[in-house]
Amino acid sequence: MKPSRARHGVVGLAISLAVLSYMQRVAISQAAGPISHDLHLNKAQMGFVFGAFGLSYALFELPAGLLGDRLGVRRVLSQIVLAWSIFTALTGAAWNVTSLWVVRFLFGAGEAGCFPNLTRMLSVWLPARERVSAQSLMWACARWGGAATPPLVLAGVALVGWRWTFVVLAALGIAWFAIFLLWFKDDPLQHPSVNELERKMLAGSRTFICHDAGSSKWLSLLFTREVFVLSLQYFCFSFVWYFYITWLPTYLRETRGQSPAQAATFAALPLLFGGFGSIATGLVATRLPGRVIAFFGFLGSAMLLFAFTRIRAVLPAMVSMGLASFCSDLTMPISWNACVEIGGPHTATVAAAMNMMGNFAGFVAPVLGGLILQRTGGDWNPLIYLMIGAAMISALSWIYLDPAEARHKRGKNVDESLAQISADDQEP
Repeated sequence: MKPSRARHGVVGLAISLAVLSYMQRVAISQAAGPISHDLHLNKAQMGFVFGAFGLSYALFELPAGLLGDRLGVRRVLSQIVLAWSIFTALTGAAWNVTSLWVVRFLFGAGEAGCFPNLTRMLSVWLPARERVSAQSLMWACARWGGAATPPLVLAGVALVGWRWTFVVLAALGIAWFAIFLLWFKDDPLQHPSVNELERKMLAGSRTFICHDAGSSKWLSLLFTREVFVLSLQYFCFSFVWYFYITWLPTYLRETRGQSPAQAATFAALPLLFGGFGSIATGLVATRLPGRVIAFFGFLGSAMLLFAFTRIRAVLPAMVSMGLASFCSDLTMPISWNACVEIGGPHTATVAAAMNMMGNFAGFVAPVLGGLILQRTGGDWNPLIYLMIGAAMISALSWIYLDPAEARHKRGKNVDESLAQISADDQEP
């Protein structure tokens, strides 16, 4: 008898939701032109609209992660997906800058906690040797879903208008919500598709189900050096990445003289290349230390972004930016797996703290970008130089960050948790 493969279904659910979340958040960058035209928005106003998502995502990220650790992924994630799908649809109902800002703020609140809870879900449902590979595949597919979004949204806007395009995207989220609620279980032992051999494979992962954490331990964990540096490097990483899904299509049209269709095609390159970066990490993660991959990944990203500012031809410049995204996305599976190594039973909480700072950058970057553009008369270089500096800070952070050390520190507690879980399972 071979182990059952119910865990692969969980990976499929994680990947499909990651793709949907990226499609729904990337869509507004491609629809920015018609939205600005219909609602009469200037650059600064559109920047604040872009930033609304990042601000609310950051504010609600930690509470959503805490709820995932306390109440379970099934309960929290289903409510998250339902909420963000509703507000995706309501994006199409906006009538001015205020209504659009409010809806996008609520949409960000709905998406908050998605990836921390997906990380917790994978930590419980996968043995340790499969987690980085699953994270790599999930983030690659998420990036590729985002890369496919610009041309799809462009086609949707042409066919049904930007308002109904958001309604169609929301319907996909509702479909995922129904499937997840019917099939998924928080504890693999409670799933009817898991046989005895797969249960043995996942025995070590069940420590992450343990809620005997104490009400104060998660708070003290958030104030450790490891979590601070992890969050700092992710803030700087996200400061760069949010340019790709907010201002890049506008940059390509206004500075590089591209048509909307050409801008949509070129804007897909950073997300396309980034997906390959995540996949590459999954292939080499067992051969190279994660810290080494992350340091040189961010360093390479900074160098390639600088080269981007010096290349005049559009295609070589965008290849350089795509390679910069490839390098920075080498770090994605490493950062999210670090949340498991540092957090243990508090995985979703640590992941939420990291992603909270990342999405706070999602507020700062587009808003700051809009203000810079408004005050410099459309000079994009200061914003790109800030992105280069942020990538350098991320690289330097991995000199000090050592998730493996944090994992060893809590090793004894993990063994005690496993013993307690085993004893509980044997009770009548």
